[in-house]
Amino acid sequence: MTNEKIRNVAIIAHVDHGKTSLVNEMLKQGNVFRENQVVEDRVMDSNALERERGITILAKNTSCIYNGTKINIIDTPGHADFGGEVERVLKMVDGVLLLVDAYEGPMPQTRFVLQKALDLNLKVVVVINKMDKPDARPKEVVDEVLELFLELDANEEQLNSAFVFCSARKGIASLSPDMNDSSDLTPLFKTILEKIPAPQGDEKAPLQMLISSAEHNDYVGKLAVGKITSGRVFEGQNIVVCNFFEPEKKHKAKIVSLFVFEGLKRVPVKEAAVGEIVCVAGLDQVSIGDTICGEERVEPIEFVKIAEPSIEMTFMVNNSPFAGTEGKFVTSRHLRDRLYKEAVKDLSLKVNDGATADCFVVRGRGEMHLSILIENMRRDGYEFQVSMPKVLIKDIDGVKSEPIDRLFLDVPEDCVGTVMNKMGVRKGELVQMTPHGNRMKMEFLIPSRGLFGFKSELLTDTRGEGIINSIFDSYQPYKGEIQRREVGSLIAHEAGEAIVYGLFNAQERGDLFITPGTKVYAGMVVGENPKGGDIVVNVCKKKHLSNCRSSGADEALRLTPPKILSLEDAIEFIADDELLEITPKNVRIRKTILDHTLRLREKGKQLRGEI
Repeated sequence: MTNEKIRNVAIIAHVDHGKTSLVNEMLKQGNVFRENQVVEDRVMDSNALERERGITILAKNTSCIYNGTKINIIDTPGHADFGGEVERVLKMVDGVLLLVDAYEGPMPQTRFVLQKALDLNLKVVVVINKMDKPDARPKEVVDEVLELFLELDANEEQLNSAFVFCSARKGIASLSPDMNDSSDLTPLFKTILEKIPAPQGDEKAPLQMLISSAEHNDYVGKLAVGKITSGRVFEGQNIVVCNFFEPEKKHKAKIVSLFVFEGLKRVPVKEAAVGEIVCVAGLDQVSIGDTICGEERVEPIEFVKIAEPSIEMTFMVNNSPFAGTEGKFVTSRHLRDRLYKEAVKDLSLKVNDGATADCFVVRGRGEMHLSILIENMRRDGYEFQVSMPKVLIKDIDGVKSEPIDRLFLDVPEDCVGTVMNKMGVRKGELVQMTPHGNRMKMEFLIPSRGLFGFKSELLTDTRGEGIINSIFDSYQPYKGEIQRREVGSLIAHEAGEAIVYGLFNAQERGDLFITPGTKVYAGMVVGENPKGGDIVVNVCKKKHLSNCRSSGADEALRLTPPKILSLEDAIEFIADDELLEITPKNVRIRKTILDHTLRLREKGKQLRGEI
């Protein structure tokens, strides 16, 4: 039995291939907005961080109506670090729109998301987007997509997937690459209705609904989102919550409120039928992966297994001299509650208590995954410290193994030699190298830890022209030691306020991270030493007030503009004997041991092998 009035579809692609822009245009042409309504770009990216960075971080639900059929659309993230969002929402849909850039072609995340869709046997409609680009090459990209299908062992039906050519920015689509007959997205809407199957299920059977997403609302509490697989759901219904992987985990509950998605809004309804994607309130103990069943038949649905985290960082209470002066939430209880609450929403995130009561081990899918969490906590008023990220080493059949990433680089031809040298130092193995005009596309297999700090180096080496993409490939035997960074740290000698005279003398030793007037403490990292090794500098040093002055000596001292580190830059920079202090107002790098004498003594013990 099918519900022909509904289509459930997810939009999947590599980062920046135009998913959110396409959803924007589909909503406009699906009459979600008034004719005179001003609609901002990327309206689905509602999170402040998403709008700032121009990326989608959280999967989001919306819908539009075309020819009397409701199309439920799920916009998904494109960055590999947020792949867990994609994996879980694919259980809610019956087909996907695979977006591919008309110039770039299939990219690392394209392979990842397509593999997940094929594994679930979902119908695929390939959308070649950005056809308005002057350097678009649709015919070659179509061939590359078909090659990707073959590499992923697609069956004959999947190989015959429909292709639509589109420009999300202009809001036009066509079934042919010349785009001559295109004036709107009608060809895309028609293809969705024809190729994406209507949801199936028995409306008269007992209720079954898999929870694929969860969020919190200040007014109604926890909201659980999922697709009704069978039966009907209605407001006030008594249900049983169960889990496929934990059969003993069962409890009764009651649906207090019921919502469906209409455009960008959640609209309350009294009941909903099979195939609809709904949002239910009143189930405070429900988790992602649970199944909501009718009382007459309790039968859980199997949930997709989310890929394991690959890196970890230790979050701890801030104990620097400036602790508690800039944040609202500073205690271990605040930190613990926030981290465990985040782990409930984000299945890719794992949180465990650390060795002491004031530290917690947080595992995620990549540096960006954890940096987004850190930035969100910072904006919410939290003050804490984090350690250097470390990859998760596994013991596989008695062999010490580490995560290996498949790295894709696109660099100018004259930078290839420099990049190859850097890859050699970081244990990267060249897989493929293809010339592309005056640029070179390279593919490497490299340990995940070899990528720490590499992005900033690549941008420097290629004068900002290098493009980098990576995705997890596999676990392989440990490749040996890799030097994390070649530079050392400039460390503040004493507490105080940075003075121009002190900074002028310190800048001779390296590049500074701070400006005059910045408050510092002993052991705080204030710059980098390009020659390697740590140097203690006194940035608070004042000029002696004596009567001896030579002509011109008191002219204004010229300072080199400081190198201001972003949060990601700081995470890449810190070494294993350093911490990152995070507050709502500042991001500071500091030594784990602040006292210079104790730090040198500890280093001596390490060199002698005593610890």
